[in-house]
Amino acid sequence: MKSASQSSLTRFAWLSIAAAILTIGLKSGAYLVTGSVGLLSDALESVVNLVAAIVALVVLTVAARPPDEDHAYGHNKAEYFSSGVEGSLILVAAASIAYAAIGRLLDPKSIEQAGLGLAICVGASAINFVVARVLMKAGRHYHSITLESDSHHLMTDVWTSVGVVIGVALVAITGWEILDPIIALIVAANIVWTGARILRQSALGLLDTALPAEERREVVAVLARYVASEGVQYHALRTRQAAARRFVSVHILVPGSWTVQHGHKLLDQIEQDVRVALPNTTIFTHLEPIEDPASFADQSLDGMG
Repeated sequence: MKSASQSSLTRFAWLSIAAAILTIGLKSGAYLVTGSVGLLSDALESVVNLVAAIVALVVLTVAARPPDEDHAYGHNKAEYFSSGVEGSLILVAAASIAYAAIGRLLDPKSIEQAGLGLAICVGASAINFVVARVLMKAGRHYHSITLESDSHHLMTDVWTSVGVVIGVALVAITGWEILDPIIALIVAANIVWTGARILRQSALGLLDTALPAEERREVVAVLARYVASEGVQYHALRTRQAAARRFVSVHILVPGSWTVQHGHKLLDQIEQDVRVALPNTTIFTHLEPIEDPASFADQSLDGMG
């Protein structure tokens, strides 16, 4: 993974904002042309997209700030607040869609100029699909939960539009007006699932969840090489992630006959190898004598064994 300034990620937020403004205009036009509550639900979700993109821009700007006296580990965790806000907004959008759909379910209305409305909706969906792919690629590349959440949100919008297009087309073909609000309710249910998933991801980040298993294996592989080559041991390995920044801490047990300089040099090598294996990693190592029983009594978080 290439390293990148967090501030460079704001360009993706601006892309998301531009896409949201454009799709709001298109989808609102499609609703006004057709009167479809399904297309209204699609337009409402695009409004949420815009708010979420603006929040993402603000949060990415905050996350780009360097560490300071009050935030010695940086501001990366600000991204989890963006993800949480986005998940909450998705649930609000789902409630709005369900409200509009229930009203139309009780009072079905015909759809006008379905062909034109569907063509506009398909065009808006194509824009969202392209932007979502760009954001997902950037989010995974730079380990940005904000961009990944925005991408998931836009893809939800795309699938929402697919469902709406199918529903409106069926109404136009069959004349069954009740299908329009039913499709809108299905869309709302799908949006709730996506919003809940994003909120869970945000909560896990704020709770200092450990690195993914494959990344922990990378750390263990580095440590195993030194266990085999240097005859050292390790314990109290802990990991966590704050958006794009990873944190690793571990105790390294070496022969007590080693000089401080020898032990320090080894720890420097281990830290460098971990950073090569996992870029954007801050690693803390603690040196202990392998012969001292007390060295094995400080593996808990509070160092009390």
